[in-house]
Amino acid sequence: MEKTAGRIIGGAGQRQVQLPLNKAVKIAMQSIRVRFWRSMITAAGVFLGIAFLASTLANSTIGAHTKQDNTGLDQAQQSQIVQGQHDRQIWLVTLSLVVCTVGIANSMLMSVTERFKEIGTMKCLGAMDGFIVKLFLLEAGFLGVLASVLGWIVGYWAAVLVGLMHDGSKIWPKLPPGEALAAFGWSLLAGAVLTVLATIFPAIRASKLPPAAALRVEI
Repeated sequence: MEKTAGRIIGGAGQRQVQLPLNKAVKIAMQSIRVRFWRSMITAAGVFLGIAFLASTLANSTIGAHTKQDNTGLDQAQQSQIVQGQHDRQIWLVTLSLVVCTVGIANSMLMSVTERFKEIGTMKCLGAMDGFIVKLFLLEAGFLGVLASVLGWIVGYWAAVLVGLMHDGSKIWPKLPPGEALAAFGWSLLAGAVLTVLATIFPAIRASKLPPAAALRVEI
C-alpha cells in the first residue's frame, strides 16, 4: 500500500497531503491537455520572443564572420559599426523578452482566475500550498521548453533561409555547428527561465486561495 506523507492542521482538523513529484507532473500534463488553447496562448508569447532571439543570434553569427571580409573600412570604423549593431540587437531582444514575460504573467493570472474552483477543491482534499505552486511552475516549465524549441527552430532557420537567399551556399562556413548549438542552448534557457519567473507571482496567488473557493458560484 502506498503511503503519502501528511500533517494535521490544528483547529480545523484538516489533513494536508504532500503528493510526490510524479503526481504533480501528471496533473500538470493533464491540465495542459484540458486547457489546450489557453496553454497555446501562453506558449505563443514564448514562441515569438524566442524566435526573435534565435534569429538575432543567427544574424549575429553570420555578421561576425562577414565583417572579416569587409576590407573597405578601417578597423576603428568596423568596430564602431559592429558595436552599434550589437547594442541595437541587445535592446530589441531585451524589449521583446520583457513583453513576452508580461504576456505570460497576464495569461497565467487569467488561468488562476478560471481555476478558482479547481484549486479550492484540491485544497479541500488536502493539497498543500507548495503543491499548488509546484503545479503551476511545472505547467509553465513544460510550455516554456516546448515553445522555446519551436521558437528556435523557426527563428534560427528563418534567418539562415534569408542568408541562403542573399549569399547562397557561402553562408554555411559562417554558421559553425558549435555556435548553432550555443544559440539553441541560450534560447532554451531563456524561454524556460522567463516562463517560470513570470509564473511565480500567479502561482503564489493561486496557493493562497482558501478551500472555500471550491464553493464559489458564478451568477
